[in-house]
Amino acid sequence: MIQEKLNIALYQQDIVWEDPQANYRKVKQAFESAIDHTDILVVPETFSTGFGDHMARQAEEPKGPTFEFALSMAKRYDALFVGTWTVKENGIVYNRLHLVRPDGNYDYYDKGHTFRMSSEASQIGRGTRRITAEWRGWRIRPAVCYDLRFPIWLRNTTDWDYDILLVCANWPGSRYEAWRTLLRARAIENLSYAIGCNRVGRDSTGIDYAGCSAIIDYKGLPINEIPPSLDAANPYDRIITAELSADKLATFRQHWPFNLDFD
Repeated sequence: MIQEKLNIALYQQDIVWEDPQANYRKVKQAFESAIDHTDILVVPETFSTGFGDHMARQAEEPKGPTFEFALSMAKRYDALFVGTWTVKENGIVYNRLHLVRPDGNYDYYDKGHTFRMSSEASQIGRGTRRITAEWRGWRIRPAVCYDLRFPIWLRNTTDWDYDILLVCANWPGSRYEAWRTLLRARAIENLSYAIGCNRVGRDSTGIDYAGCSAIIDYKGLPINEIPPSLDAANPYDRIITAELSADKLATFRQHWPFNLDFD
């Protein structure tokens, strides 16, 4: 049975470089100051460390300290906690997106498209499976950053494999218009909500991030979004929320059954 209304909270985080404890505190304080209740909490890609050459050496065991933090947040809000951090398993490091439930059960997705224009592709294992997670009756397709450029990888099915595309990212500010455009395109072509949680600020290598985190509806229209944060000294480190409607999504799909002509 699907829950008709689903509340989403995204934290567009200015990540503290290579300092998990500081990032845990930031995430905890940000949500505590902004929300009382939500169904899903979302943080950016590699929210506990930042994205860069350090990722492999900071990889944790599958249920390491960042998992324990995620579980504590899921319990605190009775919500699904979604974010990525690096995990080492069977000798391979993955950029792993976790969907952690309050009871300790979780789904995970290993980033399918590691970014070849950085060191990620050489140090991080590439995931080979797409997944659909379920939470309160909603079907969720997780993706990570660079995955957003690959529409076939994220293609919905004729019978609706998913209702929400959920993307955690460290997408640089120099390409923020591509991020905004691709997020809307994926929502439109898959007749699904698209949620993109990106980091903001400047990392220790000098890369700036404009954020532009957004919650997009099935028509490609923003329900809530953060404008580009173009001043790295004063980043838009903040939370946005939105309420999704299962009835409105179902009605739109019934009236405009584009899925019947999917390639």
